[in-house]
Amino acid sequence: MQAKNLSGGQELICINVDKVYDWIVKERSFDFVLPTGNIVFTPTAGVPTGTAPTTLTGAVVTCEVTPDPVNPVIIVDREDRPFVIDGTPVTLQQLNIRKNFVIRLCITLADGTVLTSAPSVVGGTNASLLISRCEVVTMCAPEGTDVEITYTDLDCFICTPGVLTVGTTATPGIPAGSINIAGLTLSIVTCQSIQSTFPVTVEFLAEFCEPREELATECPAPIRPLQCPVIFP
Repeated sequence: MQAKNLSGGQELICINVDKVYDWIVKERSFDFVLPTGNIVFTPTAGVPTGTAPTTLTGAVVTCEVTPDPVNPVIIVDREDRPFVIDGTPVTLQQLNIRKNFVIRLCITLADGTVLTSAPSVVGGTNASLLISRCEVVTMCAPEGTDVEITYTDLDCFICTPGVLTVGTTATPGIPAGSINIAGLTLSIVTCQSIQSTFPVTVEFLAEFCEPREELATECPAPIRPLQCPVIFP
């Protein structure tokens, strides 16, 4: 970069930014059958921890989904593939992507009590309610670029409620304080933005910003109250 005398307070500036190599937005929906197992639920305030309801009559099951905070996206494989686009040969990359999600189940009882699944314990193995979804995406993402996925919409709903059984002394294999869930199917809807990026240093002509003027504040003029001329005088 060469120094130049510029008018108007402009200057050539170098900054570090992420260059976007490719960007696509796509919707992906999929169903997931929750493995049969005993799930511990955390009750709302006022209900002793570990206490399961005596009945699930009238209960409504819902779910929430969020990206896995530890490993939300894993690029399993990246392979070059030749294409001809508008008559021009080009090499794109086929990405095998695994996306990980955390599922939380909520049971709303007939009396309004809400039970939420604890962050662990599925089938007594202390495994989180984690699910994964694998898909193939073709885009310009050469080796060295970072693939970032953000969700503009991420939703979960119960497709098939399955069978829920409360753990009591009369239900062998289901510890008290847990609920056995069998045959429950979740539907996950994702609207995702996928970008391949790489950090670069760019040069551009910029003009320095100036602060705005301070807002003028004045004391308000006295306000006359409303009158009732219809009745007086």
